[in-house]
Amino acid sequence: MLIDEFLPEYDFEEKHSIAINADAATVYEAAQDANFGESWIVRTLLTLRGMSADALTLRNLSYSKFRILGERPAKELLIGLAGKFWTPWGDLQDVNAENFKAFDKSGYAKAVWNFSLDADDPEGKATRLTTETRIKCLDQGSRRCFGFYWTFVQPFSGLIRMEMLEVIKKTVETNAE
Repeated sequence: MLIDEFLPEYDFEEKHSIAINADAATVYEAAQDANFGESWIVRTLLTLRGMSADALTLRNLSYSKFRILGERPAKELLIGLAGKFWTPWGDLQDVNAENFKAFDKSGYAKAVWNFSLDADDPEGKATRLTTETRIKCLDQGSRRCFGFYWTFVQPFSGLIRMEMLEVIKKTVETNAE
């Protein structure tokens, strides 16, 4: 998987999944275009973090320094980010698919976030959509700072991810009707 290629070793992780009644290609396309800003939970939590959730889709995430690091259509989409996430503005760095793996600035952390798809039934008519987030702190100080931050933020981060999965499911299953 792409997530294993870009961040095989990590200090923190969270993972969530959902079953969706559609084939992987349909789910993948819907995941790209689903408007996460439609969820009041996502909108509220991102606004509190100083991010806009207006018309927020995976296709337009790059406005906030999130970058698509890799893509395997109908299989996996990988997004990456580097910064000091525990600080008020995050000191986000300009990373991309070419320089993400080599980024190793002391005092920072790297994060990857994927959406992966697997057939959830033998006929391929249902898909398990999983999102996994991994964080690698690049020194002991950043690990301490991020760990403290993560204690408070992780439940809300997980809530955002679970809500995003629900929005994708709703988008797919509503369009199928």
